[in-house]
Amino acid sequence: MRTQSLYKPHFSHTSFAVNNAAKNTDAGKENGLISELVYNEHQPAVAQLLLPLLQQLGRQSRWLLWLTPQQKLSRLWLQQSGLPVNKVVQLSQITPLATVEAMEKALLTGNYSVVLGWLPDLTEEDRLKLRRAAELGNAYGFIMRPQRDINPTQGQCSTLKIHSSLYH
Repeated sequence: MRTQSLYKPHFSHTSFAVNNAAKNTDAGKENGLISELVYNEHQPAVAQLLLPLLQQLGRQSRWLLWLTPQQKLSRLWLQQSGLPVNKVVQLSQITPLATVEAMEKALLTGNYSVVLGWLPDLTEEDRLKLRRAAELGNAYGFIMRPQRDINPTQGQCSTLKIHSSLYH
């Protein structure tokens, strides 16, 4: 697992956006997407739904990025979950607003197959930027939202939100 500083940018928006746009044009389609997952921290449903996808994406040559402003990933959990510890990058202890910008930049690079971000409430403009960055970088972006108003004894309600151009 690696930790990377946001304060030393290693790429240019323009060059990566142009390179990735060219790749997408050559492929004939854009595969990136942004989805929002609302989950109850006391129920494992999101992990059960998301883990197979993360394991599959971990087989790619690209990295898996976790933008977790408040938590640190457990190396043991990553290993037990079957995720490639050597391909996981985590940025933690950053401000929530910087997390939105970091997610956009990471998606644009094309270096990550998936970017998971625990983000603050987003504007429609932020959502559009993230969706476009995911398309240009041919990456998956998951906006993770813990739902705080569910009583653990009542179980989890169905709150998986999937944003798709097919439905919106």
